[in-house]
Amino acid sequence: MPDFAISTDPAVQRQLDRLTALSPGADILGLGRITRLLERVGNPQLRLPPVLHVAGTNGKGSTCAFLRAAIEAAGMRAHVYSSPHLVRFNERIRLAGSLIDDAQLAPLLEEVLDQGGDIGASFFEVTTAAALLAFARTPADACIVEVGLGGRLDATNVIPQPAVTGIAQLGIDHQAFLGDTLAAIAAEKAGIVKQGVPLVTMDYPDDIAAVVREAARAAGAAVFVQGEAWDFEAGDGVLRYRDAAGEVVTPLPVLAGTHQPANLALSIAMLRHQQSLRVPDAALAIAAGSARWPARMQRLRPGPLTALLPEGSEVWLDGGHNANAADAVSAAMHDVAKGRPLQLVLGMLANKDAATMLDRFAPLAEALVAVPVPGHEHHAPAKLAEAARVRGLTAMEADDLPHALRLIAERPAGSPLVLILGSLYLAGVALAQNDELPD
Repeated sequence: MPDFAISTDPAVQRQLDRLTALSPGADILGLGRITRLLERVGNPQLRLPPVLHVAGTNGKGSTCAFLRAAIEAAGMRAHVYSSPHLVRFNERIRLAGSLIDDAQLAPLLEEVLDQGGDIGASFFEVTTAAALLAFARTPADACIVEVGLGGRLDATNVIPQPAVTGIAQLGIDHQAFLGDTLAAIAAEKAGIVKQGVPLVTMDYPDDIAAVVREAARAAGAAVFVQGEAWDFEAGDGVLRYRDAAGEVVTPLPVLAGTHQPANLALSIAMLRHQQSLRVPDAALAIAAGSARWPARMQRLRPGPLTALLPEGSEVWLDGGHNANAADAVSAAMHDVAKGRPLQLVLGMLANKDAATMLDRFAPLAEALVAVPVPGHEHHAPAKLAEAARVRGLTAMEADDLPHALRLIAERPAGSPLVLILGSLYLAGVALAQNDELPD
C-alpha cells in the first residue's frame, strides 16, 4: 500500500508518484524482490552499524523509541527506520538522529527507482532499500530497525547479522498475511532470528513461547525471555529492571499508558543482552523520561484542531487498531479519565475489527463520533455509529475530524475529554490538522 504518501516538496513528490505508479499496489510478502533491489544498489545492508531489529504486534515502535533515546543519551548517534509515517514520508528514515530532509530524500528515492523500477517491488520494499542505502552512507553508531509486517518475510529481514533482535507484545493482526492464530503470528514474528544473534522476548503464554523457542533453536540463536533471563517491576514512580548482570532503576516512562513500562524494560533487556554497544545505566534512566513516540497515547497541544473545543478540554490521540492495542489504550484512558466521561472519535480501516474496539471502549465512553479515514478503505461511519448505539453509546457521524470536534463541542459536556482512535492514518491527519508535525 502507498500509505497515503504526499510531500510538499515537488522533487520528493515526483519520486513518490513514480513509486506509487510502479508499486504492485498491495503488500506482497517475500524477500526475493528486496534482495534483487538491494543487489542493484550495492547491498547496503552489509555496511550498516550495529543493528537492533524489533518485531511485534504492538509496542515495537515504542520499544524503538526507548532504544533510540537510550543510545542518544549515551552520546551516540542512531539511525532509525520505522513505519508507517504519520504526516510526512520523511518520518520513516531518521539519519544519525534527524529526520531525512527533502534534499537528501528525493535523489535517494530516484536512485533506487532508477536502479530497480522494473523489479515490481512494493512501496515498503523500495522505502526499505532507500533507508538502508541512506544508513550505509551516513556515519552513525547504531541502527534501529522496526519490522514492517510480520518478520520472517518482511523486507527488513535482509539484515544478515544484527547485534540483537527483540519481539514486543504479540496479538492478532494482519491475519491475511500472518495467519489467524497467535501461534502462527508468533512464528512469523520469530522469523527475524539469526544464528548467533541474541533474541530478547517478553513473557508469552506457554504455547506461544514454545513456538518462539523452537524458531530460536532452529536458527541457533540464544533466547532471553522475560521472567527467566530478565524481569521488571513498575511502581512508586520507578521501574526496577533486573537480569543476571544486576539491577537497573529508572523513572517510569514519560510515554503515557500502563503498557509502556514493559516496552521500556524490553528495550533495556535488548541493550543489556548485546555486545556491540555500551549503554550505561544512567543513559537507560534518561531514556525513560526523554523517549517520544507520536500518536501513541499522545495529548495534543493547543492548536487549530483542539481550539474547536471549549477551554479546558483534553484531546488524546492513539493509532491503536487491534484488540491488544484496545486493551492497552482503554486501560491508559481509564487512568487519564479518573471517572470523567470519555468522548470517542473513531475511524478504522475496513480490514480492522471495529466490534472489538467498541466493546473495549463502551464502558468508558459516553458518546462516539464516527469518522472516515481519508484516502483509505474504511468502515462506514454510519455502520460504526449504529454498532456504538447497540452498545449503549450516544453516537453521531461526522465528515471529518473538525466536524467531529464541533459536534462534541455542542454537547452539554463542559470541558470534554476526547480520544481520537482507530488508525495511524487518522492519527496522522489529526497531527497535521493540529499543526503538530512529528520531528
